[in-house]
Amino acid sequence: MDALTLQTTFLDLTTPHVADACLRLGVAVRCGPPSLRPLWAGVHVVGRARPVRHVGSVDVFLEALERADPGDVLVVDNDGRTDEACVGDLVALEVARAGLVGIVIWGLHRDTAQLRTIALPVLSLGASPGGPERLDAQPADALAWARCGAHTITGDDVVLADDDGVVFLPAARASEIAVAAARIRDTERLQAARMQLGTTLRHQTRFADYLVSRDRDGITFRQHLRTLDAAIEE
Repeated sequence: MDALTLQTTFLDLTTPHVADACLRLGVAVRCGPPSLRPLWAGVHVVGRARPVRHVGSVDVFLEALERADPGDVLVVDNDGRTDEACVGDLVALEVARAGLVGIVIWGLHRDTAQLRTIALPVLSLGASPGGPERLDAQPADALAWARCGAHTITGDDVVLADDDGVVFLPAARASEIAVAAARIRDTERLQAARMQLGTTLRHQTRFADYLVSRDRDGITFRQHLRTLDAAIEE
């Protein structure tokens, strides 16, 4: 799926929709750490992952951009460090000028005011004024993969990020996941609209029937919901 198709396919899908869709399809749900947050509200980022492992200098980012395509998302692995910021305004501006659509940092950023002016969506673990004081050897595969929390991200992954955080999904299954996520989205929207008009969620999910079935047959609420195609849980 190319960058434009990704943008249009996931335009109205949230990270919760996609996480639920992955669960429904048996795809591993790979979410970033909950402390990984966008710098401002209202972001929605989707694109192919461009991984990079930071070793103390910005040159590794510039090298990653030499290989990047417009529409990619730079995924920066700084090992979750909180003793240094690894991305600032100059890197963000260079990323934006290269046509990438966002930066996800497993680490800290700085130059917050300037980043907001640049307006390239950035998610990080927080801010710190201090940059790196180290310079480590760059691994030969520094541009091949990156870690984000518990997960390893490669160029075969798609990144989706919004106000709830970030989720990573295999590009090979992006279309399938998007279809399932759209179905979940539409079901939940219909349920919410009915609730606004006075039909409770308990009535929509036949909750009284579920209590009877639970006591009689031992079914779970999720099993009950699947018989109704009522996707509030997976």
